[in-house]
Amino acid sequence: MAGPGNGRQTIVDMSKQSPLPVPFGQIAFSVGDALRAGIGPERLRRRDLVAPIHGVRAPVGVPVGPIEAVAAVLRPGQRFSHVTAARIWGAPLPRTYRDDETVHVSSSTEVAMRRVGVVGHRSPAPDVRESPSGPVSSPADTWFECASMLSVADLVALGDHMVGRNELATLDDLAAAVRPGSRGARTARAALDRIRVGAESAMETHLRLAVVDAGFPEPALNIDVRGDDGAFLGRVDMAWQEHRIALEYDGDHHRERETFRNDQRRSNGFTVNGWLVIHATAVDLARPAVLFERLRRAFAERAGRTRRA
Repeated sequence: MAGPGNGRQTIVDMSKQSPLPVPFGQIAFSVGDALRAGIGPERLRRRDLVAPIHGVRAPVGVPVGPIEAVAAVLRPGQRFSHVTAARIWGAPLPRTYRDDETVHVSSSTEVAMRRVGVVGHRSPAPDVRESPSGPVSSPADTWFECASMLSVADLVALGDHMVGRNELATLDDLAAAVRPGSRGARTARAALDRIRVGAESAMETHLRLAVVDAGFPEPALNIDVRGDDGAFLGRVDMAWQEHRIALEYDGDHHRERETFRNDQRRSNGFTVNGWLVIHATAVDLARPAVLFERLRRAFAERAGRTRRA
């Protein structure tokens, strides 16, 4: 286009002349929705838009992950499910699925979603919830869907999260979600017997399962401990109160200087009040023999003290 009076060519940024209408300028959207809203095909090819997946556009600079992109093309009767739903609910998953960007979508209709980067399932939708990401299986149904993909231990950790602090589901909800004869039903029933209210992290769950499988009594979870004078000593991950033995899982944040100092001060209070506090890390979970030996000595010491008393 010639500029006035100088004969030079001026480049016109057409995308600035035709801003997208609300809400298309702020979110990922399907090409079909845009066309129905009167946005022409030429506009959808402008450089201020990206195509995260086939049939979806998003404005440059708008963060769009796989879930947000697929949400733009969900049809009625479709929902996020399985490990994708678990991620939406903030639930812990093994590393294999934490790092996997594959999106799982279940359809209550006869047609499963077929799309690159999507695993489509056909299953009923007894309880579909709305989330910021779109329709999603309920926490209990999500837990059961994952039974076909996870080990018993990982499914216990997932169940512990669902019945935990956020109270996304109850044990009865999880039990009701099990569909006899379905794939994963056996794993779900095995996990259901070991899910406990009170666990606050997947690593705590795996530590508890390892300890119980090694033959130790099942501990109480995340309880407040008080001294003989009633003073609050601290909250412990696992405890055998009658023996005054506590087991703490120390994640990476315990390496921070201030956290370490607080741990030391708290441990002193436990020691003065006759508690044995044993600490475990991810290394102990990978090679638990030394941890189990410490626990055996602690129980033996307390048993001997009881006999002497």
